[in-house]
Amino acid sequence: MVLITMAPMQGAAVLSAPLLLSSAATSSSSSEADDSPLASHRFEIQDVTKYDFPCKTLRGFESYKSLVVLSQHIGSVSCLALCGEFILSASQGKDIIVWQQPDLRQFTKFGEGEGSVKALVAVGNKVYTAHQDSRIRVWKVTRSSEDVFKLVDTLPTTKDYLGNFMKQSNYVETRRHHKHLWIEHADTISCLAYYKGLIYSGSWDKTLKVWRISDLKCLESIKAHDDAINSLVTRKGIVYTASADGKIKAWGTQGKASHSLLGVLEDHKDVSLNTVAVSDDGKWVYGGGSDGYVTGWEGNVGSFTWKWVGETKAHRMAVLCMCMEGELLCTGSTDKTIGIWKREAYGQLCKVGVISGHEGPVKCLQASPCNVGTGFMLYSGGLDKSLRVWWVPKGEHTAQQQAHE
Repeated sequence: MVLITMAPMQGAAVLSAPLLLSSAATSSSSSEADDSPLASHRFEIQDVTKYDFPCKTLRGFESYKSLVVLSQHIGSVSCLALCGEFILSASQGKDIIVWQQPDLRQFTKFGEGEGSVKALVAVGNKVYTAHQDSRIRVWKVTRSSEDVFKLVDTLPTTKDYLGNFMKQSNYVETRRHHKHLWIEHADTISCLAYYKGLIYSGSWDKTLKVWRISDLKCLESIKAHDDAINSLVTRKGIVYTASADGKIKAWGTQGKASHSLLGVLEDHKDVSLNTVAVSDDGKWVYGGGSDGYVTGWEGNVGSFTWKWVGETKAHRMAVLCMCMEGELLCTGSTDKTIGIWKREAYGQLCKVGVISGHEGPVKCLQASPCNVGTGFMLYSGGLDKSLRVWWVPKGEHTAQQQAHE
């Protein structure tokens, strides 16, 4: 068993650390982020004894016990993001809860009544949220008012509308006899990501849009897929989109002003890809599908080529979300479990653990990049309306356990 205690907050009434110290990004799916400023020394691991994964590769095991279960959401938890001194969780119930690190007390709540939240990303002192009503909302984080998270804009902005609505050529047909401005999403925005001054949004309308943070202007709208975009990740200047059409596509500028298609990664036909995860170095790409499989590709970022390296039956039911921490890949599924996988030679995945505890499908995962003892903190949100916190041992710790047995 592992017992982790969380140190009490210093100066709870007046926070000394700045709000949202660094840019962080997610995806019920994942994205490129700066290092989280979460201070690992605030977590103290006590009484560290043998901690066995409930896994077929180990002879004896105990079930995982979640460290914290937070059940204050109105609806199912749809997305998570580590944002400076906070972790943000959003739900289908239109609410976004801000949890204060490290003791995970509720700091504030915002966003109620603004449409079901599908994705969120924090950049500097701004939080961008994507909604079912096909809008992106921009929230400014400030101490100068009672509203710490204050709504300051909606994308597309009024200025962007005024600059486009007069020209008929700026309208595109999204459905039969239905036209929208090219700067608008015509359906639910399912995912967001950030990279170097740009926000990327993927939608069920099959398009990928690019927004400039400095003036909130929509720069590009790309007809990216033949079906809904479910997840996107940015890594090393490349944008990866996963779609219900069964493909992952890689996009980049290659030094040009606009994005172009760099490569198409595909495996099974008639399988929706619900989520995509990419290693920090951009070499390994994994897609999670509706058939419960995780498929891997090895990439050469320099030459923009990717080759299929294998597939793994990860879950009995659909894989809904993934995140990576070092050589570990975490997968969440409709079967209510979280799989822990170690990336081995040639990108192959070895199962090292299974986490059980959610009472509904696991919709989103977020790993903290800060080590806590010999492991890291993993946050999971589910359709059971709960946010759960787990401690996951690193691969080398698991290997030592196996050797000991």
